[in-house]
Amino acid sequence: MSQPNTEAELQAEPASGAGSATAVAPAIEAPPLQKASASYLTLMSLANFGVSMAFIVPLAYSLSVRISQLAPGHEEVLGYVAGTAQFVSIAASPLIGVWSDRFRSRLGRRTPFMFGGALLGLIGLLVIALAPTVVVVGAGWVLGLSGWSAAGQAILNLQADRIPEEQRGKISALSGLSAQIAPVLGIGIAYAVSSSTLLVFMVPALVGLVFLVLFPLFKREGSSVGLVHNSAVSVKALLESYVFSPRKHPDFAWNWLGRFIFFMGLYFNTTFGTFFYAQRLGLPVKEVAGTVAIIGMLGVLSASAGALIGGFLSDRLRRRKLFTFIGALLFVGGGITEAFAHSFVTLVIGALLMQAAIALFGAVDGAIVFAVLPDRAQAGRYLAVVGFSQRIPSAIAPLIAPLIIVLGANGAEKNYTALYLAGAALALIGSLCIVLKVKSVR
Repeated sequence: MSQPNTEAELQAEPASGAGSATAVAPAIEAPPLQKASASYLTLMSLANFGVSMAFIVPLAYSLSVRISQLAPGHEEVLGYVAGTAQFVSIAASPLIGVWSDRFRSRLGRRTPFMFGGALLGLIGLLVIALAPTVVVVGAGWVLGLSGWSAAGQAILNLQADRIPEEQRGKISALSGLSAQIAPVLGIGIAYAVSSSTLLVFMVPALVGLVFLVLFPLFKREGSSVGLVHNSAVSVKALLESYVFSPRKHPDFAWNWLGRFIFFMGLYFNTTFGTFFYAQRLGLPVKEVAGTVAIIGMLGVLSASAGALIGGFLSDRLRRRKLFTFIGALLFVGGGITEAFAHSFVTLVIGALLMQAAIALFGAVDGAIVFAVLPDRAQAGRYLAVVGFSQRIPSAIAPLIAPLIIVLGANGAEKNYTALYLAGAALALIGSLCIVLKVKSVR
């Protein structure tokens, strides 16, 4: 077997834990789990920050602006563009996961997908910025989301490859926190260059790219030639990569279902955020960026508290499920507050609660995911399946949400109250699936 890495900071004794798999696929070996240094965790979190800035800023702001330019008055188009790109990316993710697991190179299994995904993502955003029609915007976002998702998936796979059980809450917390902060800063950057459509898309992405490449440049993954003994994969194996056996892996299955329902509620309450704030505050869509940035920056402290308390404290107490439930309750409180908010102050309160909830739930359930993986040697495959639980809702919710906001709508006023209440209810149901049904995790 090749050395697990080339950086000196990963030199502790191999760790054991719930996430270690004893059954290893014949063609692939899992790298040893060893305690990671603070610098390794920091650079990994910064890489996640970069990816998050690159693809969340378009979802949270710049896609809405571009669509309002090309199809004014038809905000439902955002849902169709976002949903279509998600379906394409979802379909490709298990194939990318299997390819990543079996990728033989001197750079490792995951690093090539970070660089390749980022390049494809940049091309996609450039297409959107220069697009003459909504159809071209949709095609550009298919490329952009697929690329940045592949890069993010590679970072997540490395977490499963390298981080032991006692540090999983911490790295999940840091990754979740970086994903909360990145779009806030990214939207601020986009707003600062809002006079140019090209710069609105490209500057946040290029800033994100810088943070991403620092990780593989300074913390090299190491060769995967000794880990992957046979890179060939059958058609049957590719098809099987899309599914798993709930009977053989019940905890993995229940956690998957709980995440699916929780994230369906989350995307109900976030996809149309720009249009929601514009309606409730009576502002044009293009002028909402400043408001969204202010609310986001005020929520950074809230998200920091949620992620750090959930991740670090769950590591210390060795209890995960309690914190997922607390996160869901906070989300319910934030969703209800937002549903009935018609002032800036009330919107801020709701946003603070929801950002804390998302960060807390994401940090702790991320650790649960690693603990219930059926086979760590095939982390790319199974984490792609886990990704379905978040990405399918991100594709479905934008398609369902337009139907909800038009129910009981008063003229041009969309029914965001119903949408936010539905999202809160789904988040609570999802957390209960995890708390009551996942047995191998406390």
